[in-house]
Amino acid sequence: MILPILLSLILLGLGIIHFYWAIGGKIAFSNSLPTKENGKKVLNPKKIDIAIVGFGLTIFGIFYIIKSGLIDCNLPELLIKYAGWIIPSIFLLRTIGEFKYVGVFKRIKKTEFGMKDTKLYTPLCLLIGVLGIIIQLMK
Repeated sequence: MILPILLSLILLGLGIIHFYWAIGGKIAFSNSLPTKENGKKVLNPKKIDIAIVGFGLTIFGIFYIIKSGLIDCNLPELLIKYAGWIIPSIFLLRTIGEFKYVGVFKRIKKTEFGMKDTKLYTPLCLLIGVLGIIIQLMK
């Protein structure tokens, strides 16, 4: 029960951060987007895009609260089974990255984002993915 609660807190926290950015918050936002070596952003998400990510992270967090048993919800067994594998897979794929700007195998590493990605974002995605797999294998 502890691992799903821990994972839900992480995901809900990330969702809150994204909602904060979606309403115009600036703290840590500039370092959260990959940049080219010249400092130009690779992505320029709109507020709605950021809110969608926040919504997805929040839904993932709620999923793990349900998995913990704290909330009794009769979700279809297939949804629980497949979501339990899909969610960690998303984060493990993010850990691997797209081979240029994000993930373990990125080539652009010396930017502010690249260094933050190496120290924080990629390890966090790995943690989320591994915890999700452990939770799935426990049940």
